[in-house]
Amino acid sequence: MVRQPLTAEQIAAGRRLGAALRAARSGRSLVEVALAAGISPETLRKIEAGRLPAPAFGTVVGLSQALDIPLSELAEVWLADTAIGKAS
Repeated sequence: MVRQPLTAEQIAAGRRLGAALRAARSGRSLVEVALAAGISPETLRKIEAGRLPAPAFGTVVGLSQALDIPLSELAEVWLADTAIGKAS
């Protein structure tokens, strides 16, 4: 299976998600949150920097739990300013 390249809209959504996660982490170390989410610190660093704009669902679920953010809130951040988000 060949993965389609991400669109500019998806890349922007990933940057929004990364910024929201970085803000939610306030005061907690990147390593602490990454380990609590079950991911590597490097993966979290990439997500927060927008270099991994479409993290796996399980990764987002783990971050949601580690940061005590409802998954629906993270979905809203990702969907904001996308065609899907505007349609709802």
